[in-house]
Amino acid sequence: MARRWGPWRRLLLVVAAAAVLLAAAPGGAVAQEQATCAGAVPEPSRRGAWVSVVGFGGAGDGRTLNTAAFARAVASIERRRAPGGAMLYVPPGVWLTGPFNLTSRMTLFLARGAVVRATKDTSSWPLSEPLPSYGRGRELPGGRYISLIHGSGLQDVVITGENGTIDGQGSVWWDMWKKGTLPYTRPHLLELMSSSDIIVSNIVFQDSPFWNIHPVYCSNVVIRNVTVLAPHDSPNTDGIDPDSSSNVCIEDCYISTGDDAIAIKSGWDEYGIAYGRPSTDITIRRITGSSPFAGFAVGSETSGGVANVLAEHLNFFSSGFGIHIKTNSGRGGFIRNVTVSHVTLDNVRYGLRIAGDVGGPPDDRYNKSALPVVDTLTIKNVQGQNIKEAGLIKGIANSAFSRICLSNVKLSGGAHVRPWKCEAVSGGALEVQPSPCTELTTTSGTSFCTNSL
Repeated sequence: MARRWGPWRRLLLVVAAAAVLLAAAPGGAVAQEQATCAGAVPEPSRRGAWVSVVGFGGAGDGRTLNTAAFARAVASIERRRAPGGAMLYVPPGVWLTGPFNLTSRMTLFLARGAVVRATKDTSSWPLSEPLPSYGRGRELPGGRYISLIHGSGLQDVVITGENGTIDGQGSVWWDMWKKGTLPYTRPHLLELMSSSDIIVSNIVFQDSPFWNIHPVYCSNVVIRNVTVLAPHDSPNTDGIDPDSSSNVCIEDCYISTGDDAIAIKSGWDEYGIAYGRPSTDITIRRITGSSPFAGFAVGSETSGGVANVLAEHLNFFSSGFGIHIKTNSGRGGFIRNVTVSHVTLDNVRYGLRIAGDVGGPPDDRYNKSALPVVDTLTIKNVQGQNIKEAGLIKGIANSAFSRICLSNVKLSGGAHVRPWKCEAVSGGALEVQPSPCTELTTTSGTSFCTNSL
């Protein structure tokens, strides 16, 4: 059984809140006027109606199952078609529920002290079809369990509140995974598909069965001021995974989970190649967190392509990797025009890993000759202490990674930091410690790196 949070959760919330207050404080270390991408989705106008889950038979006693109450409330919002949409208010209390859908032009608002808690009865959990860009469940062939909160084909959806909590009670699912008794792929806490104009803010996501926040085939998405928590030994509890989505903004979040804090994806091998929808124009700023895997990741499912990514002002501690960009032979697709800047690392095993040998195929029908293109990656202004290994940049023999630029990357450790390892890669390195591998010190590569900066 995975450990529970107890006082640690409260401590992490205090740390996260303190970081936000410090950033906003006049005269603090962070400029008062911070860059933001939140304008990617304008705040909706005032909703024309307000309803409470209590009005549809809901009870926040932690025992009553409220699945039908949430469904009735959402159906009422859909029928009313109020000008500007409607808000569904969740008062303080513990609202036990199974999965429920959202609708367009609605706000789901969790009051302070409100906890939307997933039922542990997995036997009644509905199934959904595999994503077409994955071809099967991510863990097992066939369908997958639907996410706790779900929406498809929606527009203008806001999930916000006063730091209320969405609790997946994931331990029952983690135990099934560890025992090998899962019949289908585990559910996410929140998945929005083929939707646009989405805002997720001021919510705590806790103990997801699988990935926490998964916008897939979406556009115009803002995720900011959220906290995502799960024990470090909880399997595959990624924090935020934008997947085949465009114009995405992720800012001012605290994430401590059992897998990558943020991972940009775009489909899996032959299915992702056929679906062909990349993740593009993604901005990530001011993220703090911890993970036994990566703080910031791209991949490994990148078969639709990933391009035009800016990730900056990242702070990761007690993690496996600071930055992990990953793909594999047979994956196809591309990873290009990615910039990661102003990163602080502490007690991290690998400062940076860019690798072409990560992640297996969904089945035996993938094309082994579908090689990914990894080009124009800039990693700059990275400071790390208590680092064990500087990192690895390992391309693919017949598809070398190109135009990789490292600039002002300084990694130190209590003992000697193991040196860089490079293979099938070209590019440049400026002001890098420990000394970069020779593949990144050629005159042409250094010139490219200088020009790109």
